[in-house]
Amino acid sequence: MMKYHVTGMTCAACSARVEKAVAKVEGVTEVSVNLLMNSMQVEGDALAEDVIRAVEKAGYGAYAGRAGKRTEYISEEQSTKFRLVSSLCLLVPLMYLSMGHVMWNWPLPEDLAENPLALAIWQMLFTITIMFINRKFFENGFGSLLHGAPNMDTLVAIGSGAAFVKSMKVLFDMTECYVSDNRAMGAHYLHGFYFESAAMILTLITVGKMLEARAKGKTTNALSSLMKLTPKTATVLVGGKEKRIPASQVSVGDIFVVRPGESIPVDGNVLEGNSAVDESALTGESIPVDKAEGDHVYSATINQSGFLKCKAVKTGEDTTFSQIIKMVNEAASSRAPIAKMADKVSGVFVPVVIFISFVTFLAWIGMGQSSDFAFERAIAVLVISCPCALGLATPVAIMVGTGKGATMGVLFKNATALEQTGKTEIVVFDKTGTITQGKPVVTDVLPAEGVSRELLLRTAAVLEKKSEHPLARAVMTYAEGQGIQTEEEVKDFTALAGNGLSGIYQGETLVGGSLAYMESRMDVGAHLRQKAAELSAQGKTPLFFADGEKMLGIIAVADVLKKDSAQVIRELRALGMKIVMLTGDNETTAHAIGAQAGVDEVIAGVLPEGKKDAIENLKKHGKVAMVGDGINDAPALMTADVGIAMASGTDVAMEAADVVLVGGRLSGVVEALLLSRATLKNIKENLFWAFVYNSLGIPIAAGVLYPVFGVTLNPMFGAAAMSLSSFCVVTNALRLNLKKFSKKKKEEVKRMEKKMEIKGMMCMHCSGRVKKCLEELEGVTEAVVDHETGSAVVKSTMELDDAILKKTVEDQGYEVVSIQ
Repeated sequence: MMKYHVTGMTCAACSARVEKAVAKVEGVTEVSVNLLMNSMQVEGDALAEDVIRAVEKAGYGAYAGRAGKRTEYISEEQSTKFRLVSSLCLLVPLMYLSMGHVMWNWPLPEDLAENPLALAIWQMLFTITIMFINRKFFENGFGSLLHGAPNMDTLVAIGSGAAFVKSMKVLFDMTECYVSDNRAMGAHYLHGFYFESAAMILTLITVGKMLEARAKGKTTNALSSLMKLTPKTATVLVGGKEKRIPASQVSVGDIFVVRPGESIPVDGNVLEGNSAVDESALTGESIPVDKAEGDHVYSATINQSGFLKCKAVKTGEDTTFSQIIKMVNEAASSRAPIAKMADKVSGVFVPVVIFISFVTFLAWIGMGQSSDFAFERAIAVLVISCPCALGLATPVAIMVGTGKGATMGVLFKNATALEQTGKTEIVVFDKTGTITQGKPVVTDVLPAEGVSRELLLRTAAVLEKKSEHPLARAVMTYAEGQGIQTEEEVKDFTALAGNGLSGIYQGETLVGGSLAYMESRMDVGAHLRQKAAELSAQGKTPLFFADGEKMLGIIAVADVLKKDSAQVIRELRALGMKIVMLTGDNETTAHAIGAQAGVDEVIAGVLPEGKKDAIENLKKHGKVAMVGDGINDAPALMTADVGIAMASGTDVAMEAADVVLVGGRLSGVVEALLLSRATLKNIKENLFWAFVYNSLGIPIAAGVLYPVFGVTLNPMFGAAAMSLSSFCVVTNALRLNLKKFSKKKKEEVKRMEKKMEIKGMMCMHCSGRVKKCLEELEGVTEAVVDHETGSAVVKSTMELDDAILKKTVEDQGYEVVSIQ
């Protein structure tokens, strides 16, 4: 796909003309022109020279490369501001002469008041100067007319030019009176001038252009704000010494360091150090993310507290941040399907208006009205019609919507995705890594009768230490978090078929594994067997451990729900969505997780191709959005009406998706739906206003109300209405920036706080353990624990059972005195 910057476009008729011309070029398969950004995207194998030649033949300019920079809007605004101020300075005396003196007899110098011809010449000179200042309208308008592509400037140029020509004819007639020494008759001609209308039309249209240019600049605020965050420099290690270089010169494999307060220059992996990093530029989340050795860091994020030494893995345009900017830019430049009707109307709008204006003039002449009356109605038709409002209705809303999404960590790849997301009726979630955390964690520790919790954990940790299985790593991580040290190792370690482990430790044979494996070696006991069944029904994997022939107990491991999964699903259901969970897991585990999450339907045991077929079947019942993160989700993501990928997932999934959630926040699904609905509503409002304005404005300007109500529209008021119509459309789109797309209310968050009094915490390590276990609970957003005061404040998005809070803390070996 090639990108071009197009110059000379002023309205929707222009963009339609360019698109039509380029579409005819051999090798072009698809073309999209964006009036707001003066950009064009062309797909196919056509040569750039042929595309540019087609644009120039249509009467416009083009060059290959990036477009839509904020500086262009600033330049446009400054140029328009100069024309507006200059025009107003000249319009004031012109209006004083033409209307103040002639209509209301305002005072003038005696020699001018007694000389109507001099008064007329002064009006002419002021008008010519204003027309010269705003010659852009005439150059573009008549130039496009000569190329057979009349646009909005053509309407303005014809309307203003016709008023000027009409006034010049009156001036010549007035001059003949003076030549024939009939000055009394000459004064009568002062009421036949339209100089002020010609000048006022140009000035008012310039007012509208000024407001429009300023509003256009604001539509790119989100994108320009992102671009300002792009790191400028980096500190790399060369020969063991630090060297400051431009961030663009960092190469993959370079070692760089980042101090507190500095921006991370490129994507990399942490080699040394610990810190909290502000990733709000990517995810929209204000809470810093802890980083340690082995963790990934991203370009344009801010190192807040510690020193980090990292190795560059992605640089330049390959960084996550650069890809976000590219994605937002491309989405803003694309066209939404809803704009097709407006595009078709825009292509024939100006010729139709010119025809209506001509017919209006003839109709009033035919009905016996004066030529002046008919002339005013014809000009009013020309200057009130506004193809710009139609052309801007969709792209400004798309630009603001995609920019707003980027600031929230919701990236729409194109305008079609932004439009279609809001139409979703069924949301399908992959289970592993999307609804759940994607890695197993210990959920329950159930010692056998007469066995201490510490003994069970220590035995399990010693045995699992040599295992590479994900469940073993979960047990080890939990044991370490509980302060269990496992420096010694088992001997004769064996991983046995049938999900079992064994090893010799201090002369005793340690055994661990599944229920089936353990029952093949010893009597598990009815009580533990029942507990295992209960845990399995909850979607958990019970692991049994024994020392010799003595059963020590069960440690349950599961891939648990993400903190916000249940809350997000509740919010989606409140929006009228049907929620389906799709997984390759077995029926028991899938339904257990589905029940915890609160989904409406569970489809389990499906392979990647089966996921695709399941999506096809669901599409028969409504618009489907698929949310996933893995390679196996790619076929389903591409098959769904809208594919939504977690940026924490695989590159394949993100490539297949239409929407990417940066940071892997599941709440981004809700935000994407709400933002899409708001943008779609905004587009419909804009299109409604544009069509209604033109549908009502043109007939009123033509004088349809005159026969019944005696009401006519002065061309100057028509120009004022035209200038404000585009501004209204752009301003309406900017309202999206003021909307909030979070379903949480402050009162709810405040109400969902619980204070706990805890005994037994002696140091920061103790408070850290309590904090960690509390924040792993579903719905908990933050736990503030202080070992000095023996207190904990738990904040959550849902009501928490006191019994669960108490058990969670006491499982760590501390005593809960009270919960408020």
